[in-house]
Amino acid sequence: MDLIVARPEGLYCAPGNFYIDPWRPVERAVITHGHGDHARRGSNHYLAAAPGAGILRKRLGADIRLETLAYDEVINHHGVTLSLHPAGHVLGSAQVRLEGKGEVWVASGDYKLEDDGTCAPFESVRCHTFITESTFGLPIYQWQPQAGIFADINSWWRNNAAAERTSILFCYAFGKAQRLLSGLDPEIGPILMHGAVEPLNQVYREAGVKLPPTQCVGALTDTSQLCRSIVLAPPSAQGTTWIKRFGDYADGLASGWMQLRGTRRRRGVDRGFILSDHADWTGLQQAIAATGAERVFVTRKRVSRRRTLLVLVSFTGSSKMFYEDAAVRKRPLTGQAEANRGIRGQCHPASLDRAVGSQGRIDGVGNQRRGRNEIRRIRESTRLREEERKILVALGRSGGRELVNPPARFAQLDHVNFAVLIHAERGKPQVIRRIVGGAAAGHHVRA
Repeated sequence: MDLIVARPEGLYCAPGNFYIDPWRPVERAVITHGHGDHARRGSNHYLAAAPGAGILRKRLGADIRLETLAYDEVINHHGVTLSLHPAGHVLGSAQVRLEGKGEVWVASGDYKLEDDGTCAPFESVRCHTFITESTFGLPIYQWQPQAGIFADINSWWRNNAAAERTSILFCYAFGKAQRLLSGLDPEIGPILMHGAVEPLNQVYREAGVKLPPTQCVGALTDTSQLCRSIVLAPPSAQGTTWIKRFGDYADGLASGWMQLRGTRRRRGVDRGFILSDHADWTGLQQAIAATGAERVFVTRKRVSRRRTLLVLVSFTGSSKMFYEDAAVRKRPLTGQAEANRGIRGQCHPASLDRAVGSQGRIDGVGNQRRGRNEIRRIRESTRLREEERKILVALGRSGGRELVNPPARFAQLDHVNFAVLIHAERGKPQVIRRIVGGAAAGHHVRA
């Protein structure tokens, strides 16, 4: 029996009768961290890591019923042993370790491997089954050490200050802003905050995280040094009337999505800094390998109005592959009929930048005319390969969970990472991108 299954409400532990990061209100919710796509209002009882309590109360309400655990502290709930372990994503982020019926499962939530100094660093947890995120689960995403990124940001700020231009750096208010703040050089000039960021800075300080002095823009009385300051603001502030107060300014955006040229171009900022609080492609591989897991489920969140799934399959010396659809589809792949509808689509081995760059996210098309035309051209130029047809048929037969009898050349490898990017348009899955990697066979991204 699986300890965790996917339900419409989210990931559900049936023996323990609780959910992990539920999408809908439930009786009991275990929260991996305080970002809005993981922590939602309305549940009756919450359980989270102790360092994240302040963030959850700030975002969900001070009156929520919240129980906290210290990292590595163990409790038993309805026969299931549960503990939380650092994920290194943001303050209070945690991996959920469950043990029951002789099995150990770990749900990672969001995580990164680099220690950024503002939260507990990622801790590998051995398990039989690992449920991992895959926000940046493509080989093009390879992060540089944050020290070099901080040096670039401070140099950009210093040059702007010398030219008497305010530097505005867009970033997520929770996690990314505090990480950036920890790397800024206060000797360059004043550090100002958008009103959505400053309250979260205070939560970090109360948790013992050292951050340089800041001031909220709304409380600023002396504007004489405004031209030498740097302002941290959420991306939603770009183009609003709030930003007009800074006159002639230079702006930048800090995000892992800045790896894509299309995203940098569409955002219309002066500078893009590639800095993410998620693991990159190499980090995902390292984290998965360190668990020693026999089975790996990879979740992919909905990133636009169109539904996009990233299927990552990892196995070592195994004849089976496993797939998790993260319950983001209303109509999952089930049965031969659904598989047949899927395999009539087209395979699109265009350049990776074209395939995902026009929207700046994994699905890459959105409503952009250029993206639609590109996908249409690729669809007309290439047919679905027999290998991909077999994989989709296998997924259909197994109800989209377990891929049995993979192609022989995959089963012969010592270690294989196999990914299929499925773009669901009008309920009909189609393969957009296929990635094969394995040191034993020297496979690479197919161009």
